[in-house]
Amino acid sequence: MKSRPLLRLLPTFGSALLVAAMLPAGSAAAAATRYEAENATIVQGVVATNHTGYSGTGFVDSTNVAGSYVEFTVTAASAGTATIGVRYANGTTADRPADVTVNGNVVAAGASFPGTANWDTWATKTLTAPVVAGTNKIRLTGATATGGPNLDYVDVDVAASPGTDYQAENATIVGGVVEANHTGYTGTGFVNYDNAAGGYVEFTVNAATAGNHGLAIRYANGTTTDRPLDVSVNGQVVAPGISFPSTTNWDTWATRTVTAALTAGANTVRLTGSSAAGGPNLDKLGLTAPTDTESPTVPPNFRLVGTPAPNQLQVAWDPATDNVGVALYQVYNGGNIVAEIGGNVTTTLVRNLTPNTRYILTVAARDAADNVSQASNSLDITTPPSDDTQPPTVPANLRTTNVSATSVTLAWNAATDNTGVTGYNVYRDGAKFATVPDLQATADSLTANTTYSFTVEAFDANNNVSSRSAALSVRTPGAGGGGDPVYEKDVTKLDLPWGIGFLPDGSALVNERDRFEIVRVTADGQKTVVGKVTEAVTTGGEGGLLGLAVSPNYAADHYIYIYYTSSSDNRVARLKYENGALGAREPIVTGIAKNQFHNGGRLKFGPDGFLYIATGDAKTSSRAQDLNSLNGKILRVTTTGAAAPGNPFGTRIYSYGHRNVQGLAWDSQGRLWESELGESTWDELNLIQPGKNYGWPTCEGKCSDSRYVSPVQQWDVAAASPSGLEIVNDWIYMAAIRGSRLWVMHITGATTDAPRAFFNGRWGRLRTVVKTPDGGLWLTSTNNDKNGGTPTVLDNVIVKLKFAGAPFGLTSSAFAAGGTIPVKYTCQQDGVAGNDISPPLAWSPAAGAKSYAITLVDTANGNKHWVIWDVAPSAGSLPEGLGLGYDVPGNAPAKQKGMSTGNKALQFFGPCPGSSTHKYEFTLYALDVATLPGVTSSSTVAAVETAILAHDLASTKLAGNSAAHT
Repeated sequence: MKSRPLLRLLPTFGSALLVAAMLPAGSAAAAATRYEAENATIVQGVVATNHTGYSGTGFVDSTNVAGSYVEFTVTAASAGTATIGVRYANGTTADRPADVTVNGNVVAAGASFPGTANWDTWATKTLTAPVVAGTNKIRLTGATATGGPNLDYVDVDVAASPGTDYQAENATIVGGVVEANHTGYTGTGFVNYDNAAGGYVEFTVNAATAGNHGLAIRYANGTTTDRPLDVSVNGQVVAPGISFPSTTNWDTWATRTVTAALTAGANTVRLTGSSAAGGPNLDKLGLTAPTDTESPTVPPNFRLVGTPAPNQLQVAWDPATDNVGVALYQVYNGGNIVAEIGGNVTTTLVRNLTPNTRYILTVAARDAADNVSQASNSLDITTPPSDDTQPPTVPANLRTTNVSATSVTLAWNAATDNTGVTGYNVYRDGAKFATVPDLQATADSLTANTTYSFTVEAFDANNNVSSRSAALSVRTPGAGGGGDPVYEKDVTKLDLPWGIGFLPDGSALVNERDRFEIVRVTADGQKTVVGKVTEAVTTGGEGGLLGLAVSPNYAADHYIYIYYTSSSDNRVARLKYENGALGAREPIVTGIAKNQFHNGGRLKFGPDGFLYIATGDAKTSSRAQDLNSLNGKILRVTTTGAAAPGNPFGTRIYSYGHRNVQGLAWDSQGRLWESELGESTWDELNLIQPGKNYGWPTCEGKCSDSRYVSPVQQWDVAAASPSGLEIVNDWIYMAAIRGSRLWVMHITGATTDAPRAFFNGRWGRLRTVVKTPDGGLWLTSTNNDKNGGTPTVLDNVIVKLKFAGAPFGLTSSAFAAGGTIPVKYTCQQDGVAGNDISPPLAWSPAAGAKSYAITLVDTANGNKHWVIWDVAPSAGSLPEGLGLGYDVPGNAPAKQKGMSTGNKALQFFGPCPGSSTHKYEFTLYALDVATLPGVTSSSTVAAVETAILAHDLASTKLAGNSAAHT
C-alpha cells in the first residue's frame, strides 16, 4: 500500500485555478483533510477493490463514458485557497482528462491525468482553487469517451485568506482629524488625535467566526513620551492603557498587536486616547483570524473487526469530534504510524504486517491545524502464523570485525527467504547467546587466551529456521585494552527503572515509571521506597515518572529533580530528599505537551552546572521545528527552571529539530552527545551544538540538507531504538530498547569508531545506563513496558557492569621489565651520548587521563635524561626511533626535551652510565590536562617533570638495566 501523498501547500488568492502539478506518491503533511472516493457521490462508476495500493476500503472505477463523475463534499473552516491533491491511477498509455469544478465553477477544464504505468501504481495531481467557508462541492467529470481515471481520494487543505486591514481615515473619528502631512502611511491618510484625553477612532470590523482575533494597530509617535490607548470591543474595555511608545519621529511607523475576543459578524473596535496628550497618529487596524489550538477528542471504541490475517487486519472506531473537524485518523503500532485514513472514515485495513508477530495498536485523530488527540484504547493483537514452511537460506561469510581479550564482534551476509528474514540466532560453542534483527552481534564477557566456536542461523516470521552456518573458530588474545563492558552482578529487581541519580553516600534514587515510586537502592541491592509522586499519571505508552537528576550541590541543598507526566502535561519539578523522605514538589518547567508516546524525559546536569532536559514531539512532528514549543528539543535551564545564561535563543531551548530525545551525556571535552528515537527508519546518535537544527521531521537519519545537522551514527530502528546514554573516558554506552543490546563506541574527534553491540538479548529491552561512583555502570531492563507496563510485577533488573581494560601499565617489546635495555637504544649504539634511538613503548589507558607523559631517569645518580609530554590520550603507544624536534615529528601534539643542549636537547637521550650497570626507569604519567601548563621549549627536563607531578592522576614504571658506554 502506498503511503499518503505529500502536499506542498501553495498559499494563493484569486478566483481561478492557479496551479496544477504532478507529484509522486509519498508521505503527507497532516494538515490536509482526506475525503475517500468510495464515500463520495458517484455517477456512472462503481466502488472497486480489484487493484492494490489504495487507501480506505476501495476506489472508484468510473464508467468509460464522457460525463461520468465523482463529487466530493468538503468543509472549509474559512474562505481561502484550497490545495486539492487528487490521488488516481491510470493503467493505460492514454491520458484520461477530467473537468474539475468547485461549487459549479470550472477551475480546470480537461485537467490531465496521464498514465501511471499500471492500475496498481498511484500518483497525485495537485490543484489549487478558491473555496468558501463551510460546505463546498468538488466534482471531477470524465471529459472523453474513456471516462476518468480510477480515483482513490482527495486531500484538501485550505490556506485562509490573509487578515483584513481597516484604514483609520475611513473609521468613525471623535477628537481627531484625517491628515497626510507625514510620510509612510498606507491608504489615503492617517488620523491625528487631538491632544486631549477621550478622543477615539472606532472601527467596524467583520469576523468570519467567533474567537480570539489579533488586532494589529499601526501607529507613529514622534514625541519622546508614551501615548497610551484604551482598547474596547463592542463597548467593553479589553485592554486598558496599552502603551504606544515613541517611534523616534512622525514618519516612522510601528505596530502593536493585542488579542481580543470577537463575535461572528460585525464588531466595533474603539481606540481611545487615555492621557492629556491624546493618542498617537493612527494609520490602520489589521484583523487576523483566530488560530485553532483545540485538539480532537479521543476516538472511542477502537476495536478489531473480524479475524486477523497473517499480513493484515481490519480495525474500526467511533468518530472523534473537533471544534472545526477531524482531518485525518492515524493508526499506531507503539509510536510508529502503520495506517492513515481520511477524517470521514472510521475503519481501515492495516496492511503489510508480519505473521506471528505482536502488535499494540492505537488510533489518534488530527485536525487541519495539526492538533492531535490523545491515543485511543489499545489493541494487543498477535497476527496468526502463515502457511509458509520454507526456511531461509543459510547466512554466509560469518566473520569477525573486532576481537579483544573479552569480546568477539561477528558479522555475516544476509540470508534470503520467500517471505522475508525476521532475524538471526547466534551461537557460541553450541549455546545461543544472541537473537538479533540485523547482521552483527558481539559475544561479551569472554576469557582471554581462549578458543571459541561461533555459528549463526536465520529465521522468518513463521519460525522457519535455516541450517546453521559453517563454524568460525576464534581465539581471544591476552588481556589488554579498555572500554568493553563485562557483567559483574545483578543489583536488584524493580518494575520499570527509568531515571537514576546517585547520592553522595553511593546509593541511588531510582524512578519507577509506572508505579510512580522513587526507590533508594544501595550498591548491594537493598531497596527502600522513599515516596510516591501521586500527581504522576501514565499515558498507556511511554509517559509516567521518567527522568531523575541529583543536584550537583546536593550536600548543601538536598534537591533532586524529576521529569514526569501530569494530568495536563509533561513537567519538571524539584523536591528535597532528606531524612529518608521526599519533600513537596515544586514545578520548575511546565507545559511540555504529552501524548501516549514521544514524551522524552531524560534529565542530566551538565558540566556547566545547568540542568538539561530531553523532550519529545508528543506525536506532533511540527513542534520539533517550532521555537515557541518546548517539545522536540533539548532544554537548558537553571536550578529554578529559568532559561540558562548563554542559551542561543534567549529561551530555555538549547537545540531543536528532535523527534524523541532519550539520552544525554558529555565527553572529556565537555561536548554534549544525544541519543534519539527515529520514526520508522533511522535512530540517531548526535553531537549537539547549541542553537542547531537536527532536522526532524524533514530528515530522519543522515541528511543532505545543509540547514540541518546530520547524526554521527544511525541505526535501523529494529537494531537500536536507543534510550539511555553514558560516556566514560570517551567510551559511549547506549542502551537499546527494541534492539535489546548495549551499543559501545569510542569517540575519535567529532565521530566514533564502528559501533559494537553487547549483551544481545541477554536482559531484553534496555532502558538506562549510568556510571556508578565506584567506576562501573548500572544498566536497567525495560521489558513489558508497552501499553502502560505491568506496574504490579517487579519484572525488570538493574545489573552492574565493570570494564575489561587491563591495569594501567607501561611495556616495551624491546626488553622485559627488570631486563637489559638493548644497546640499540643507548649511547653505545653510535658511540656518542645523545640523539639516540628511542625504544618502542606501549601502555593501557588510565581512567580520566587527558594526556600522558614519560620520563627517563638514571636511578643511580638521579640524572634526568629525557621527557616527552602532551601525548594524546588516544595514543596508547610510541614507536621506535622518535625524530628530532621539540614538537615530536609524526606524534602531534607531543613535545620532548633531552638532558643536554642544542639538538641533543630535542631528541631521546638514552642510557649512558659508562661501563658500570645502572638501573634506568621509564615512568609513565596519566595527566589531568590535555596541554601541560607552565613549560616551554627552553624548560629543562627537571622543570618539565615538576610540572608533570602537579597534574598526574596515576603513574607506572618500566625499569631496565644498562652498562652502555661511548
